[in-house]
Formats: sequence, structure tokens, C-alpha cells
Amino acid sequence: MTDKVVLAFSGGLDTSVCVKLLEEKYDVEVITACVDVGQGEEEMEKAKTMASKIGGLKHYNIDAKEEFANEYIARGIKANAEYEGYPLSTALARPLIAKKIIEVAEKEGATAIAHGCTGKGNDQFRFEAVILAMSDLDIIAPIREMNLTRTEEKEYAESKGIELSYDKIYSIDENLWGRAIEGDVLEDPANEPPEDIYEWTASWQDAKDEPEKVSIEFEEGVPVAINGEMMPLIDIIKKANEIAGAHGIGRVDTIENRMIGLKSREIYETPGAKLLIPAHQALEELVLTTDELRFAEYMSTLYADLVYRALWQEPLREDLDQAIDKMQERVSGEVVMKIFKGSIQPIVRKSPFSLHSIEQITFEDKETEQSEVEGMIKYHGLQAANYQKLNR
Repeated sequence: MTDKVVLAFSGGLDTSVCVKLLEEKYDVEVITACVDVGQGEEEMEKAKTMASKIGGLKHYNIDAKEEFANEYIARGIKANAEYEGYPLSTALARPLIAKKIIEVAEKEGATAIAHGCTGKGNDQFRFEAVILAMSDLDIIAPIREMNLTRTEEKEYAESKGIELSYDKIYSIDENLWGRAIEGDVLEDPANEPPEDIYEWTASWQDAKDEPEKVSIEFEEGVPVAINGEMMPLIDIIKKANEIAGAHGIGRVDTIENRMIGLKSREIYETPGAKLLIPAHQALEELVLTTDELRFAEYMSTLYADLVYRALWQEPLREDLDQAIDKMQERVSGEVVMKIFKGSIQPIVRKSPFSLHSIEQITFEDKETEQSEVEGMIKYHGLQAANYQKLNR
């Protein structure tokens, strides 16, 4: 009996070639599965059509958008998860995709999971770390194992009658939370990104000519309303992408440090994330103590690093989620952000848990005895003062 393998499938060159490679070189039956985390109905339909043309044993299109928003993006917002200055999107979706592929493999009685990752990127770690931790399935990576170049893949596809559109010169990964664009002229940091790579964000020249105020309401760290309208998180994300993108918010051009040590020029579009995360941080400033804010900043960096480095299944990530959830119990209220031509700033913060006291901070306060602070000042920095006296 021939073994079954479930291939994480997108319908692009790498995964399309993998179907035939798995059948011919590995002598297995191939089940393809494409997980929808917000790449769009058109892309999902393309994957289904391509799988049908290539002729695998069976194909799954799996809708995981709601789960991605509520169980992954929500955690990313609460943690302010940014890696080297950009909100994590691709890295945040990979553990969910791997989980869904495992579910298909177990349902189908497959012996292995396959993917189309090369040996240079991060996704091979993100898929395989979850598969190894959450299943006993084998892993097959044809492109990496056979050390294939993109040219060799194209030649193989043509030899097998696999008809692919090569009009996309960039490698693009898209989900609800962001777009990652790389390849071709973008590989050289000396090249300015062409304007046509952007789909979610307007250039500053084409952005709206008038500033816009956007109200975001949070409950326990998660957005629940935008501009006064309550809606599911998935719809808030879509709305935030639309509003912020029209003002040129969310473009990131960075030299990223990949897990294997390579530096890679990456372009990201994350307009909604660049609206919602700063709004969340602005609310945290109002309701969290000084020490909580310092610890939250540390946790944010650590959390993003774990997610980026394919350690979603790491117990520390679960521990951090519990600590963050506890801290977020008071992160409820409203923030108004002013956005214009690529700039964004909070202008209004309100919360029933605010630690800001107008009565205490106002210059018109007569109840506070100001002279009482003199004793505190006298002993503030005492050791440093003694050190300086010795040096004098």
C-alpha cells in the first residue's frame, strides 16, 4: 500500500513542483491542503484549481481566518508583537497553518507532511518545529532535499506539463495581518522598491489630503470597536487595513536577520497592525504602572522573538500569554488616533482603569503639600552623590 503525504500547498511554483516530485521521487500519494489565513478568495480558488490540474489524490481548502484573528492576531496585539520594528504577520500564521495540516494528515492516515520551503528561509523552521512538537509524522522537504534552484524548478514544471503563471516576479506572502514581499530587484538593498509592489498602502503623495481621526475601543487588550461600531476582530482588522492604508500607514522596508544568519531585505505592508498596536500601546500607557510598562516592553520583545524564531510551541510562550492576559485585564477603554500622510499619533485616551489623576497632576492643586517632597529629594541619588563627593 502506497503511503500518503499531505503537502502544505499554495499553488505557486514551489508547492506545485512538489506534487510531482513527491509522486515520482518519493513514491507517495499526495494530498494537497491550502489553509486560508486571509490571502483572499482568489488565491484560495487558484490553489484549488492548480491542485486539480496537477492531479493529486485529494485537495483541501481550509478556512482558518476567524481562528487566526481570534487566537493568534489577538495575542499579537496584546503582546505588541513586533520583530525588528515590524508587526509579525507571516510568522504568526505559520503555527496555525502547520496545526491545520497536521489535522488533515491525521484524518487521512498520512505518514508524513511535506512542504515547499527552501533551505534558506525561516518557514522551514516554523512548519517543522510545530509538526515535530505536535505529531509523530515524518517531514519531507523536496526543494531543500534536492537542492533545487528556481530555474531548475521551472524546467521541471515545464517537463511535467505543469502550467504556471510567471507574471509574479516577487515572492509574496499575504494574510489578514500583513503582506510580505521579497525577491527580484528587492534582493539588492541599493534598489528603491518599485511602487507597484504595494497593494494595501497608498504612497505619501497619493494618500488622503486631509487628516483622519480613528477611534479604537479595547476590552482586555483586544479591539472590539472601530469608530464607534462594534464588530468581530476579523472585521476590525480589515477596516483598520483599509483606513490606515489609505493614509500611507504601514510600509516597512527592513534588512531582516533571518534565523540561519543571513541578512535579507524585506518589504512589509501592515497598515492595520500599525494602527491597532500603537493604539493599544497608548492605552497601556494610561492604565499600567511604570513597572508594568517596563515589564510589558521586555515581554513584547521576548514574545516576538519566540514567534519569529519558530518557537510558538515553547512553554515560555504559553507562560508569557498567561502573564500578558493577566496584565491586560485593565487594558480597556478608547483611544483616538490621528493619521495623515504616513504619520500616526494618539490624541485621546480614556479608560475606567486610568491611573492618571487630573486632581493630582494639575498646577491648580492646593491639596497636595508641595514642600513634603523636599525630604524625598534630599535622599534621591544618595549613593551617586557620595560617589561624586569622593571624586571631588
